[in-house]
Amino acid sequence: MTTVAAYAAPAAKAPLERTTIERRAVREHDVLIDIKFAGICHSDIHQAQEGWGEAIFPMVPGHEIAGVVSEVGPGVTKYKVGDRVGVGCLVDSCRKCENCEAGREQFCLNGSVGTYNAIGKDGEPTYGGYSEKVVVDENFVVRIPEGLALDEAAPLLCAGITTYSPLKRWGAGPGKKVAVIGLGGLGHMGVKIAHALGAEVTVLSQSLRKKDDGLKLGADHYYATSDPKTFEELAGSFDLIVSTVSAPLDIGAYLGLLKTDGALVNVGAPEEPVALNLFSLIGGNKTLAGSMIGGIAETQEMLDFCAAHGIGSEIEVIAASEINEAYERVVKSDVRYRFVIDTATI
Repeated sequence: MTTVAAYAAPAAKAPLERTTIERRAVREHDVLIDIKFAGICHSDIHQAQEGWGEAIFPMVPGHEIAGVVSEVGPGVTKYKVGDRVGVGCLVDSCRKCENCEAGREQFCLNGSVGTYNAIGKDGEPTYGGYSEKVVVDENFVVRIPEGLALDEAAPLLCAGITTYSPLKRWGAGPGKKVAVIGLGGLGHMGVKIAHALGAEVTVLSQSLRKKDDGLKLGADHYYATSDPKTFEELAGSFDLIVSTVSAPLDIGAYLGLLKTDGALVNVGAPEEPVALNLFSLIGGNKTLAGSMIGGIAETQEMLDFCAAHGIGSEIEVIAASEINEAYERVVKSDVRYRFVIDTATI
């Protein structure tokens, strides 16, 4: 066991505070990672505040981890000391069910293990990236290509794969019109990736406050959803809409923006249920779907894609002492576009 410094929420809705945690000794197939940067995801806030249900405390959040390998177990074949690596939302799964065998470990039929706020196969709680080090099985570690800076790569481990996966699955590319709802931590990555895939990209945001940013990030068009004319002008326009917001939406209104056979895919997860009139779905043979991160192989594919296209996250690097302030700012949408903790400050 190794004792490392970390920032943890001692209880639901409590401010995070500096503490120490125990990391397990490196096993046969484990990789010890010196964490360099950890992104702050809105999911961290939902879970630390028990917005998504009962949680495990003390909680060390963080599933956007970028660092350097400092030790490997004797059976490790994929990584060596000094490698630049990342860890996303998963640290284990059964590896035997049909979903795991298909590279969709996030949907493990026997229960995947989250990077934090979960119980590992050893019966111990998992602790995330707001810490100095982490020990992870090599099969749940990904390589960060040299073309990506570690701080800009960290948010890709959640925000990047969360948007890349549905964009790929629903065929975003040349000749397709894609809309991204919300220009935040997830949304700005959705815009960058959809643009790199060759789609015509539109941002749908509450206001035009971030329009200049959206266009610089790769959007072709930018509309304010607070203006009723937006829904009239864009009716029947899009092949695919990806919703990245964590607040309830008028789903019927957004379904009205889809072409026949279009899809509205939700990657944001509001704490409250949403209402739906099924006629808005039936008319036009439309699809209302959800998407949750991606498997390990697809996460590596996403990192390689981002490196090839020069895509990193737009970040604001902070000291660990600023985490609680950062949480408040995320809730207020006061970040452009992802906070990243410099873990040397923990």
